Amino acid sequence: MRVITFGTFDMPHIGHVKILNRARELGERLIVGVSSDALNLLKKGRKPIYSQQERMFLVHAFKGVDEVFLEESLELKREYILQHQADILVMGDDWQGKFDEFSDICQVIYLPRTPSISTTSVIEVVKTNRLDESTLNLLENK
Repeated sequence: MRVITFGTFDMPHIGHVKILNRARELGERLIVGVSSDALNLLKKGRKPIYSQQERMFLVHAFKGVDEVFLEESLELKREYILQHQADILVMGDDWQGKFDEFSDICQVIYLPRTPSISTTSVIEVVKTNRLDESTLNLLENK
C-alpha cells in the first residue's frame, strides 16, 4: 500500500513526526507533498519560515518518508494522488471531510492531530520568548 499526505511542514515539530509515523504504519511506502512557498502564502497568508527546498529536505529526513514532492496547487490533489499511485490519503483530522471527494480513487483517512501543538503555536512561543535587547544587555552585565 502506498500512502500519501500533504502539508506545509514549516517549523517541524512533534506533531509532524507523530502524524508521519502513523501514516507510514498504514502502508509500505510514504509519499509527502510539501506545499510550495506560493501555495502556503495563498493558504495561510504568510510566507513559510523555511523555504520550500529546506522544508522538502527536512521532511525527507524524517524516518519512514520514502518520497517528497512539491505540491504547487490544491486543485491538483487528485492528479498528485493518481500520479503517485496512492492507495491511501492521510490528513490531520482538522481537515475532516474536506478530502472525501477522493474516496473514489483511494481510501481517505483522517488522523487525530497532536493536541496543543501547531506550527503557528511554535512560532508564537518563539516570538514571545525572544529576549529583547535591553533584557539581553542586563543579563550580559551581571
